Amino acid sequence: MLSLQKKVCVVTGSAKSIGFGIAENYAKQGAQVVLIDIDPNVIESAKNLVAKGYIAKAYVLDITDQEKVFACFDTIVAEMGPIFCLVNNAGVVDQRPFSENTLVHLERIFKVNVYGTIYCTQAALKSMETLGDGRIINFSSKSGKTGSALMAPYSAAKGAIIALTHALAFEYASKNIKINSICPGITDATGVWDSVSVGYTKNMNLPKAEVVKKFTAKIPLGRLTKIEDVVELVQFLTVSGDYCTGQAFNISGGREVH
Repeated sequence: MLSLQKKVCVVTGSAKSIGFGIAENYAKQGAQVVLIDIDPNVIESAKNLVAKGYIAKAYVLDITDQEKVFACFDTIVAEMGPIFCLVNNAGVVDQRPFSENTLVHLERIFKVNVYGTIYCTQAALKSMETLGDGRIINFSSKSGKTGSALMAPYSAAKGAIIALTHALAFEYASKNIKINSICPGITDATGVWDSVSVGYTKNMNLPKAEVVKKFTAKIPLGRLTKIEDVVELVQFLTVSGDYCTGQAFNISGGREVH
């Protein structure tokens, strides 16, 4: 199993929830962890890791601004060394009837979920090519494979992430850079699920408890995805999955099987 000791691992959308869980897991293994988020609270999240004796640094960054992304990653490399791992976790979700989507809604979904992932990946790849090694883990979704009602633009954006992952895996395999995506189902205790469940409660005219029950019934393993489940899969792809690239791994309790 690969050691992450002193390796630079960057996690976007890491002020809290899944992103912070991934960053904390890397930090516990001795990595130099970089937390990136548009939420200023990411600074406190990094300080909490440092207080525990881990190596962590935070940057408040809008990943939809390509120039600022490139400048931020240049600073990371200059101050901490070449980037070994990038986890493109940052994303936004929106839920509404398809006919109600406007240009403003579409641009927000695609700029954060797709353009932001592309910009961070471009910035990290420069460093990884110099290193001659690297891991990139992109966040897609169950919605990126089979789509989700009332979430058509989000589903399209997450489908784009899978296609991007496939293409980049082919392009960078010869440079020993492994690029995969993960496709979580509904993940409990996250901001995305909080937002989506409110939307479903409104659009389906059901109380939240009934919404949870309805969606849980679709999952063969009988529960929603946990943050820990996602962290474990990211861990595998970072330190153990050396022969895995170009894949879109499901983590949905059996709901998705392709």
